Amino acid sequence: MHVLSVSSLKGGVGKTTVALGLASAAFSRGLRTLVIDLDTQCDATTGLGAIGEFSETSADVLQSPRHNIVHRAIVTSSWGKNQSGVIDVMVGSPRSQGHDNPYPTLGEVWRLETALTKVERDYDLVIIDTPPSINGLTRTAWVASDRVLIVSEPSLFSVVATDRTIHAVEELRKGLTPRLGVLGILINRLKPSAPENEFRVNEIRERYGDLVIPTQIEERSSIQQATGSARAIHSWPGQSSQEIAAQFDEVLDFALESFTTQPVRRPTRAERKAQRVTRIMRGQTLDTVLALEAEEGEELSPEEALGL
Repeated sequence: MHVLSVSSLKGGVGKTTVALGLASAAFSRGLRTLVIDLDTQCDATTGLGAIGEFSETSADVLQSPRHNIVHRAIVTSSWGKNQSGVIDVMVGSPRSQGHDNPYPTLGEVWRLETALTKVERDYDLVIIDTPPSINGLTRTAWVASDRVLIVSEPSLFSVVATDRTIHAVEELRKGLTPRLGVLGILINRLKPSAPENEFRVNEIRERYGDLVIPTQIEERSSIQQATGSARAIHSWPGQSSQEIAAQFDEVLDFALESFTTQPVRRPTRAERKAQRVTRIMRGQTLDTVLALEAEEGEELSPEEALGL
């Protein structure tokens, strides 16, 4: 099971749309897929057709990741009515806001990772839709993830938010979860005919180089239509929707290749130290742990710095 967080520290960039597009791509090719909705607006839950009252939600899972609670918080998406396969959602809740502490403890940010151990044999891919902030919910998602996909639109403020996201992911990777990495930067809501868009896209490519995913997601009305109807973009009729679906297929291929090329190696000294800290400092805030790791970090050899 591979876990991918879809994140941006700027709202309004279409982060949930990207998460649902990737879920559609995974479902369409037969991958057993789970979407975890940690955004308190719960748009991913709605887009997957999970509407109603639920006995447990992601908020309950983050409070107590016991086996029965985790399984009751996961429901089948209505997407499965049009196609056979597995596409589920851990339903979101506004009550998750109570877990979006700006200073979460280490124990708190580890709870989703604990929850996923209860279902790790049930899914091939888990996609987490995160809030547009760097507080407890986003960090909890990242701790449980193998990769973070950063969503950016071609605008100045998105470039600033992307910088912050990259630095935050790197800080968490060094201090707590060595397997975590940035999958790449996905440019979303592209308007090819807008000169400002072209300028910003070039700016992002010059700034981040190979971190920018080659595929770009254009802004099309078919995406909003499919999402509003709680339908997968791959099952939405029309030429436009199929072109967008093909773009999400390319991004999914990029992610799957990244998962399979992840090197298998022995932990470095710094990684072993991080694991030790995890065991003994569960009651400390995450920021305290990361600060201590930064202050007391051992100097690595060039080979260890490169992960060899």
